[in-house]
Amino acid sequence: MPYIAPVKDMLFVMNELAGLSEVVGYPQYEQAGIDIDLAPAILEEAAKFNQDVIAPLNWPGDQNPSTLQDGEVRTTPGFKEAFSQFGMAGWQGVVHPAQFGGQGLPRLISVACFEMVNSANMSFALCPMLTDGAIEALLTAASPVLQERFVPKMISGEWTGTMNLTEPQAGSDLSMVRTRALPQADGSYKIIGTKIYITYGDHDMAKNIVHLVLARVPGAPEGIKGISLFVAPKFMVNTDGSLGERNDIQCVSLEHKLGIKASPTAVLQFGDHGGAVAYLVGEENRGLEYMFVMMNAARFSVGMQGVAIAERAYQKAVQYAKDRVQSRDLNWSPEPVAIIHQPDVKRMLMTMRGYTEASRALAYYAAAAIDIQHASPDELIQKEHQAIYEFLVPIVKGFSTEMSIEVASLGIQVHGGMGFIEETGVAQYYRDARILTIYEGTTAIQANDLVGRKTVRDKGATALILAGKIIQTEKALMEMGTSDAKATSIQLTLARQAFESVVVYIVGNAKIDTKAVYAGSVAYLRLCGLVLGAWQMSRALLVAYRLRDQDPSFYNAKIATARFFAENLLPQTQALATSILEGGYSTNALAVEQF
Repeated sequence: MPYIAPVKDMLFVMNELAGLSEVVGYPQYEQAGIDIDLAPAILEEAAKFNQDVIAPLNWPGDQNPSTLQDGEVRTTPGFKEAFSQFGMAGWQGVVHPAQFGGQGLPRLISVACFEMVNSANMSFALCPMLTDGAIEALLTAASPVLQERFVPKMISGEWTGTMNLTEPQAGSDLSMVRTRALPQADGSYKIIGTKIYITYGDHDMAKNIVHLVLARVPGAPEGIKGISLFVAPKFMVNTDGSLGERNDIQCVSLEHKLGIKASPTAVLQFGDHGGAVAYLVGEENRGLEYMFVMMNAARFSVGMQGVAIAERAYQKAVQYAKDRVQSRDLNWSPEPVAIIHQPDVKRMLMTMRGYTEASRALAYYAAAAIDIQHASPDELIQKEHQAIYEFLVPIVKGFSTEMSIEVASLGIQVHGGMGFIEETGVAQYYRDARILTIYEGTTAIQANDLVGRKTVRDKGATALILAGKIIQTEKALMEMGTSDAKATSIQLTLARQAFESVVVYIVGNAKIDTKAVYAGSVAYLRLCGLVLGAWQMSRALLVAYRLRDQDPSFYNAKIATARFFAENLLPQTQALATSILEGGYSTNALAVEQF
């Protein structure tokens, strides 16, 4: 079935849960004429573009991936033309500053557009995603000269961007980066080294590719403190903005992958012929600090990819379940019925729906937090929302991507044997989803970050602020008094209490019994995703009761999904809490030689 963007649900989350009216009420948006009435028009246009232009290329891209021929990468037929339309329509610049040609919209609006393009075609969407991150890094740390040289063309979609971190000997441990940057008399540098796993490291969709590269200058300190960030274009840029000669950067191979096959994942060689010309971004030896701007943006975006692929898998499964007639209903109806009438199929579909809606709501809530941090003139509000956003990023990335694999797998199960057949298309969603828990930091890396930097560092303060907000929702549910609200509140309270007990344990034991605490880090991340996702679903239930007369079908579905999440998915938190609080010793019990 064709992809249909869930615009109605997106607008519900943006307006009722994430607080779009508050975001656009700040001066920087108000003065730019951005208001809540703009969002529906933007989302409808994004839906049309992605449904009509990008989505039809998803299956062909999987079957006819990018290729390397005579040193040049050629993308799937149709990708180049689609990317040109993407840039000309302004989708690359939705969130970026107007001074460089962008539209300067809130992230809360742009995140919905980003979700759509990833649901439509995740392989295609990776190119603008990496470009967005490169733009953010340049706007954060590059000189005005470099910003003017590169950013406008990237925002227009004429040029694209990449992130070059990983090397054959340096995966997640960037302290082992060996690529060299040799200073030149004119202030530039020559880059020599090899980078691997470079998404859209080479392609034919844009006139130039702007590579952001981590490298070491001579005499740099050992480890991560000695890494600098450089910008190295595929083609040199003349003073008048025109393109010059090819830089000393070559794509030497493309990876053959389980999924996202249309996205060229390149091995890039810098400096086979004397060194690739590059320019320092910011100051020497502060590269990892700058690159984290791009990495954090990418981590949030990958979380949204999880939501996007889950949405696509859910839509496909629902359609199949409605069409596939097999077996009689359990109420002994005389004729066979569509499998969607069977309770276990409904269980699978409700699980898929619940995870997807909860993850979307939490991600949009996080997007609003970063918007408020940037737009609010109040320093205390800025700090609170920055802390909330930073706490949520590893959860959005880790939980949403892990759930996308589960949702895509359930999509195959709904299809039965036909789900295992490539021609139905559902296997592609499963294969594509599998990378999401790996790139831009594995789930374990996100979990370790959530424990160390986001929970222990502030002694659990941000986690407990969120717990306080959940308590207010619990009270509102009980005050509402309906059976749905009460049932949801009971489960939410139990889950929140488990969350609080785990936070207290982590803060109290992180330095005393470090390995035991970190043995439960992934379980803690999942627990956080479930609790915070259920909180958003509970808030949705409260709103749905208030608005249900306006659209009974839509809002009653919201209420039912929220209760399902609370009663069928949220109880996992009790088991997770037990494994975190009690399971650290047994996890670390075996010596290395016993494995």
